Amino acid sequence: MDIALRPVHDSDLPVFYRQLNDPEALRMAAFTPEDPADRDRFDAHWVKIRSSPEIVVRTVLYDGDVVGHAAVYGEPGEREVTYWVDRAHWGKGIATAALRGLLAETAERPLYARTAADNAASRRVLEHCGFTVSARERGYAPARGEEIDELVLTLDR
Repeated sequence: MDIALRPVHDSDLPVFYRQLNDPEALRMAAFTPEDPADRDRFDAHWVKIRSSPEIVVRTVLYDGDVVGHAAVYGEPGEREVTYWVDRAHWGKGIATAALRGLLAETAERPLYARTAADNAASRRVLEHCGFTVSARERGYAPARGEEIDELVLTLDR
């Protein structure tokens, strides 16, 4: 399995947009944009992400194909990781490998992550990368249209 990270290219964005509009992936992720189909908002979001020197964002490649993205963002001392892998590639260890690669690029600690409490796969990815559950919260999940339980995980080392 060949997993690589590289800077985001303009040609990646249509792939990310398609992935963001997969209903099953949206439900699993839960904490998503209010209207993922709003292309103008999507494009504006990615312009902001890619122009910020504080955000480390990478495209995830699997055997040379774009399959997702991973990022570190947020204020110092409160930085979070996020990642997205195309549903067609779930269960292959890609998210874990990608997150490990991103963490190797990012020396700062602690780092935080959030996941829907019922998203066992995402929790496993985070735990395989050294994150531990540090809090439980409730938050509004746009993809589900309701408040749900959320886990906050921390990576201290």
